[in-house]
Amino acid sequence: MVQHKLKTLHEDREVTRLGESVFQTGVISPESMAGTIKALKRFHKAVQVHVVDKVRVVATSAMRDARNAAAFTEWVKSATGWNVEVISGLEEGRLIHLGVVTHEEGAQGKCLLIDLGGGSCEVTFSDGGRVKAMVSLPLGAVRLQQEFLQNDPATKEDAGRLRQYIDRELRKADRKLGKPEVDLVIATSGTAAALAEASAAIEVKTPAKKVAPKAFVRVKPMEALTPNVRKLADRLLKMTNEQRAAVPGVGPRRSEIIVGGAEVYATILTRMGLKGFRYSPLGLRDGMLAQMLGEVDLRGSVHQRIESERWAGVIELCRRYGIDEVKAEPVRQHVRQLFDSLAKVHELPPEYKLWLEAAAMMQEAGKFMNHQGHYRHSQYIIANSEIFGFSPEQRSVVSAIARYLGKSRPDPMDRVMRTLPIEEHARVVRAVVLLRLAMALNQDRATAAVKVKTHVYPKRVVMDLVPVRGGAELEAWSLKKEAAYFREVFRRELFVDVA
Repeated sequence: MVQHKLKTLHEDREVTRLGESVFQTGVISPESMAGTIKALKRFHKAVQVHVVDKVRVVATSAMRDARNAAAFTEWVKSATGWNVEVISGLEEGRLIHLGVVTHEEGAQGKCLLIDLGGGSCEVTFSDGGRVKAMVSLPLGAVRLQQEFLQNDPATKEDAGRLRQYIDRELRKADRKLGKPEVDLVIATSGTAAALAEASAAIEVKTPAKKVAPKAFVRVKPMEALTPNVRKLADRLLKMTNEQRAAVPGVGPRRSEIIVGGAEVYATILTRMGLKGFRYSPLGLRDGMLAQMLGEVDLRGSVHQRIESERWAGVIELCRRYGIDEVKAEPVRQHVRQLFDSLAKVHELPPEYKLWLEAAAMMQEAGKFMNHQGHYRHSQYIIANSEIFGFSPEQRSVVSAIARYLGKSRPDPMDRVMRTLPIEEHARVVRAVVLLRLAMALNQDRATAAVKVKTHVYPKRVVMDLVPVRGGAELEAWSLKKEAAYFREVFRRELFVDVA
């Protein structure tokens, strides 16, 4: 990392098509697994050579769909020691968006991002560098090839079924995206690169069935206009694999799967009334790196963007489940204050400050389902909701903190705690204590929140409450009820005084 930016020391890439069999059989084939493991072992050696501090391995559409995904993650773990994180389609789209807006010129205005991979297609509407709407659709190039394009060239029946399926899936996108007015359309991934180069070399006179490289002329490299993409998609559909491989930008590897992807791009551009797209080589990898940079470079702009995105996701969940934000905000403020003032006591990593704030805001989500046992319901909602910027593991941590705010206490044998990495157990317990204190400081008062001054000593912690309208006796009583648990976790006495 140099001046809040990343510097590339080593780069390697291999297309293994892990999900090629998934879309037909529902499982990853042993051959695909073995090929991917071989590539990962090569990456692992490079990681060791460069003495890397942190590695993140994510899997997307194929692993989301495969029934034997767990077997593959265990194989990766045994071969490399790495944990594979299977991310949702929306998280995939968010990371791609993060990578593009961090590095791509012009992507900070009103922008539409289209990423079409092997198994899924993510379409994101962005404004000011912030995600406004996003859909993840099962329209990946390999998936469409496996399910609809078994003949070469495709028959009229194949083409009809393909277009009908794409149209059906894009109707779902219409409800969320509509026809956004954007200044720029950016497309990522290999299909977009092939279409940009091929559509820039549109055929002049030669009939489609006799297409050859000399029949194309280059216009604007790495940009594609909608009429050209539409024309190219129609022609590719009628070609044999050999003819498609001769098209500039496509080549023999991409020719096998380009037809479905081209049809998706042509349909999206036409349906949304867009002029065309600009190809960007950025993608999921760049978003992952930006996220990892933002989590360690706390002063950088990427960190601020990630934090803002995460908090927007928390607020969206609060509104979805009818949480009173005005009532929750004082609890959040108090837990922030306690996190800072008791830093020498709890010794939690910096990221737990956000996890605590998020839990403080969302801990009443379960009341949407049932007031009785609502913390249990809150845990389920948080753990299983899509919250931008939070990985499944991070949601598990936040949900566990929100779970133990009633009579229950964290137990390593609880189902909730068993979902967490063992190293997070003690941290979650300490975080739970802090949030319970913050809640004790907020006893459904209609007046201003109680002010608190915290003093830390080697064997005790003293909390001085400053009364406001309505006094502070109820809050003092609630805090004293937490003193025994505080002593059990932190090995210090908790004293509460009302000034």
